[in-house]
Amino acid sequence: MEIKLTNKESEDFFFNALCNGLNYMGGYGLELDYSEPAYITASAKLKHGTSDGSMQGIHGVCFEDVLMEILREGGSLTFIDREGEGDMTRSINLTNAHERVKNTPAEHLIAMVNETDDAETADCILQTVFFEEIIFG
Repeated sequence: MEIKLTNKESEDFFFNALCNGLNYMGGYGLELDYSEPAYITASAKLKHGTSDGSMQGIHGVCFEDVLMEILREGGSLTFIDREGEGDMTRSINLTNAHERVKNTPAEHLIAMVNETDDAETADCILQTVFFEEIIFG
């Protein structure tokens, strides 16, 4: 069975997974890393809008909003393997999220669609996007 998601659906599912499952990934000895300048730029863009006034600022920007903006601006997110020998360190960009979210086991994608997702659902989506399979748990 092939599951097809639009880029927006993939981004929405990935965003929800970041919100609900990011802490799980830390439990596997992985630490999230990103470019600090990219974070500052993305955060400022979301909070204040662009200089040409084409985007109104978003008040109350959360951490995950900024992570998604980093990806949308062409940046990457990395999980660094802190417990192993680095062999589980992985980086992703927005294209990876667009291409890989759909490869998450169907029951978790269905839970997202039905809004019955939980931390396990989020964890499975994040692992699928970063590792292209579920490795932990």
